[in-house]
Amino acid sequence: MSAVTPQTDPIEDYVSTLAAALHGPARTKARMVAEVREDLTDAVSERTRAGLTYQRAADQAVREFGTADELVVSWQRELTIAQARHTARAVALTVPFVIACWYLVRQAGHDQTWQLPRTAQLLAVHLAGVSAVAALLAAVALAATGTLARWLPTPDRLPLTVAWGGTVASVSMAVATLALAIAAALGTNWLLLAFAGALAATSHALVAGSARSCRRCARLPVIEAPGAGER
Repeated sequence: MSAVTPQTDPIEDYVSTLAAALHGPARTKARMVAEVREDLTDAVSERTRAGLTYQRAADQAVREFGTADELVVSWQRELTIAQARHTARAVALTVPFVIACWYLVRQAGHDQTWQLPRTAQLLAVHLAGVSAVAALLAAVALAATGTLARWLPTPDRLPLTVAWGGTVASVSMAVATLALAIAAALGTNWLLLAFAGALAATSHALVAGSARSCRRCARLPVIEAPGAGER
């Protein structure tokens, strides 16, 4: 007696393929995939009410919906821009805290009870400058992909620019963490330095991961698809 192979669900197969191929912020991606599942489920319901079996109705709905590859190419740009905004927001929110920590450390360095090593002071100035430029770029990117996007098209290379800006900011935060750790070992006010180093390390982790995802998204093939949301 031969075993009966259970039939797979065309909708779940389609949605799984789509979810695996799309890259971007988890929340935005989940919303888009959920919309696809809902639309397909509604289409199947209409067909089953007309008398078709679920399997046949699902096959027809998926076939009329278009291939997952077509949808991925048209939707990836939206996800890429969303990821660029996510990275820009991470930079814009974390860099000011890192700069503030550097400022406090430099101010504490003027205390007569201890002196921040000269090398660390110079490094602080350079890293603060790099971080400030990255924060400015992040603010511009948020405006270009937000309010200004209603009137002006988003530049194609903006996501990649944001990705590398975030990468530079994350590297400066990593160097800041190392410098503060060394300064904490050499200085007497190690508690303040340790706190600043911990904040820099946390900021680095947040920005680095987002920038890495942004670089990946920016390199994926995308097309302008005004009708991407029309299904």
